[in-house]
Order: sequence, then structure tokens, then C-alpha cells
Amino acid sequence: MSLEDNKRVVRRYYSDVVSTGAIGLIEQFIAPNYAEVHEGKRFELGIDGAKQHVLGVRHTYPDLVVRVDQQIAEGEWVASCVTAIGTQHGEWIGIKPTGKHFEFTGVNIDRVVNGKIVEHGGAANLLLPLLQSGSIKIAH
Repeated sequence: MSLEDNKRVVRRYYSDVVSTGAIGLIEQFIAPNYAEVHEGKRFELGIDGAKQHVLGVRHTYPDLVVRVDQQIAEGEWVASCVTAIGTQHGEWIGIKPTGKHFEFTGVNIDRVVNGKIVEHGGAANLLLPLLQSGSIKIAH
């Protein structure tokens, strides 16, 4: 697959599955050996774990939209600058539902092999949603 094909797989996964909750489509995008890597730790989720992850996120943010703003690719790797937009209707990292709308940015790194995402990691600006939810107050 070409670099453009790999970028398209990642972009469509975010738009067609993550942003809609259509987990019935997940096997079109996620490999059976799918893993997430966070802070150097590898979590083997597979397809069922990926489905549970999307459902969990959609439970907290039922109107979540993840927009890909920029992408670059090299080999099997795709880096995507994303913007996440939604409203918190479920508990998130111990924060009770606020009903508040949020928008924050992040960078996702996905590895695509044979047209499927096999690995995902990245970083997000979580300070902004914490400020937007009122969980952190700015001293004046």
C-alpha cells in the first residue's frame, strides 16, 4: 500500500468509526493483533478491545467528532494532527459528567500494515478539556 493509502485508512477510521461509533465497521480498519502504546507500555487489545475502547469513549462523549487536520506518513507509520470536539455526558478520569462542550488537539501515531491499523499511540492536550470542564481553575 502507498503512503496515501495508509493515511486514508487512518483518516477514514477516525471519521467512519471513532466519530460515529459504528463499531460494525471496525474490522475494515483494525487488525486482529491491534495494540495501543501509551507511555512506553504496550496494550494488546485486538479487535474486541478496540471496539470496547470506541464504545467507552462514545459513552462519555456521544457526539464526539475527531477531525484530522494534518497528516504525514513514512513507511508503515502515519502521524495525524487531530482535533477532538464533543460534549461530556459520561464520567471521564474521575470527573462527573459536566454537559460541557470541549475541543482539544492531539497527535496520533498509527502503524498500518496491509491496509489495517496494527498499532496506535499519541498524545493529547488534556489540560484544555480539564480547564473547560471547570476541573482545574486558573488563579487570578
